[in-house]
Amino acid sequence: MAYWLIKSEPETWSWDEHVKKGADAWTGVRNHQAKAHLKAMKKGERAFFYHSGEGKEIVGISEVTREAYPDPTDKTGAFVCVDFKAVEPIKTPVTLAAIKAEKKLADMVLVKNSRLSVQPVSAEEWKLVCKMGGVK
Repeated sequence: MAYWLIKSEPETWSWDEHVKKGADAWTGVRNHQAKAHLKAMKKGERAFFYHSGEGKEIVGISEVTREAYPDPTDKTGAFVCVDFKAVEPIKTPVTLAAIKAEKKLADMVLVKNSRLSVQPVSAEEWKLVCKMGGVK
């Protein structure tokens, strides 16, 4: 199983809104590298839900419920979206500062390319971040 991280500004789409909505399309991604990651996602895979902008912290875990399909918000037809459902909150949100302070996470994409809105997470990184956040 692959692991991922998806980012959203809390004032645009927060973890709480994601939880209330249930399964929903992750639309609006307009970066080709992020699009490639969306296309690689498989149903059942997990993703960290990261509040970018204000907060800069991992706040929840989501699951892919529908694999990549054309993004209905993209008039060009070049981009895709994926459906996610909220699985569980992170008990103790894991901040970007805490991630950067952990030497074992120095190679995490979030540290090396923090602007990328959809990114892979290694199994080792996943386990460590879950531990940092109080999630099994």
